[in-house]
Amino acid sequence: MKNDPRPNPLNPTAMSFSDAARLLSTVGGQPVSESTIRADIEAGVPTNADGTLNLVHYAAWLVREMGRSAGERNGD
Repeated sequence: MKNDPRPNPLNPTAMSFSDAARLLSTVGGQPVSESTIRADIEAGVPTNADGTLNLVHYAAWLVREMGRSAGERNGD
């Protein structure tokens, strides 16, 4: 098996909040803080049993929340 040259490759299904904030800030073009992620978790973002964040689940939650907000604006 080939060794990964990165010392600690990121796992998008099990990220620390700080790693997720850094990654999302880098790829999203807008700053995302760890406190923003923690606030979203308090609002209902699911976390893994070990306390890490699954970015796919986080993205799905954000999309659902955006749809919910759009429905409220449209009277749905």
